Amino acid sequence: MPAPDQSGTTTVDFDSISAYQRYKLMASLIVPRPIALITTIGTGGVVNAAPFSMFAMVGEDPPLIMVSINRHDGQRRKDTAVNIDATGEFVAHITDEPIAEQMHRCGEAVAASCSEPHMVGLAVVDDTVVAPPRLPQAPVAFECRLHQRIDIESRHIYLGRILRMHARAGLVDTHKWRVQLHDYHPVGRFGASFYLTSRDRFSMTAERSGDIDEI
Repeated sequence: MPAPDQSGTTTVDFDSISAYQRYKLMASLIVPRPIALITTIGTGGVVNAAPFSMFAMVGEDPPLIMVSINRHDGQRRKDTAVNIDATGEFVAHITDEPIAEQMHRCGEAVAASCSEPHMVGLAVVDDTVVAPPRLPQAPVAFECRLHQRIDIESRHIYLGRILRMHARAGLVDTHKWRVQLHDYHPVGRFGASFYLTSRDRFSMTAERSGDIDEI
């Protein structure tokens, strides 16, 4: 087992440990991560919803987001992956404090015929241009069409092109294209079953050079 060196640093050779051990380290250290609560349409029109914290913005031209889903080869695949492969569409919602508990419950293992929004008491609104509906209790929803799927040994990585965005009333100023951040309280994943809020914020106002996207 790795031991700290004289400087107190523990160095781990990732080729010498298992995939599960790598996952535990990466998922607990690369934090906090935003949580996407993703709706898809399953067999018979069942509305599926599942949370994913391996989720991120990829770029704005084209506007892409990414979600990474376990492959589980030889076992039952995640309903979200099955449904995106079948329909090429999904809606990614940002999770905030009021729906955090319901988001967490949507991660329970249930039959594909079970609609998680109905199970946890989340409403659905069918006002989208994609087939999956959105969850109006979420502060933000991105309607997406599959742009590309990248397969690696452990996961399917889906790049979704954003077609439309829905935001809670008053959250986005579409004249200045600014978000009212003081009214925005998403939660993040912090390893294992731990989450954190985004209320303890600080600002760094010093000017910095380079592209504003660097941070």
